Amino acid sequence: MTLESSDTEFAATHAPYAAEGTLYPGREGSPLLEFAAGGRVLYLFDRSGPYAARPGPARFVIHGLLDPAGTWRLEEDKAHEEQLEILGVSAVTGRGRVLSVGRQIWAVQARVPLVLGSVGSLPSARPGDWVAFRTLPPLHGFVPPLP
Repeated sequence: MTLESSDTEFAATHAPYAAEGTLYPGREGSPLLEFAAGGRVLYLFDRSGPYAARPGPARFVIHGLLDPAGTWRLEEDKAHEEQLEILGVSAVTGRGRVLSVGRQIWAVQARVPLVLGSVGSLPSARPGDWVAFRTLPPLHGFVPPLP
């Protein structure tokens, strides 16, 4: 099971869910990008090539692979708040509102938009539902095409 057919197709498909933030200058040869968005600094595995984005204002589709043990739909009758916490070098845990549901992929707003995928089945959810999630490292960063 694959979640993407190519990096450019994945970035184009999920471009509406790109996060806006600041890309910091990177170390030559490092595959990790330092991207600040939503009050957090995320380390993203560069999926678009070493020179696809320049330091400064930037947009990235942030893609994480869900950890099934840390992912579930939240109760509808309770108030929820967006949360996003960093785990280790390049993983996150949080709570957010589902923006869209695709084949084994959720787009979730949790301080920043995230595209969260699973190689197994996802808990039943529809747009507007709230979910709790945990990703496995690393988070991937895709530069979306220009609008």
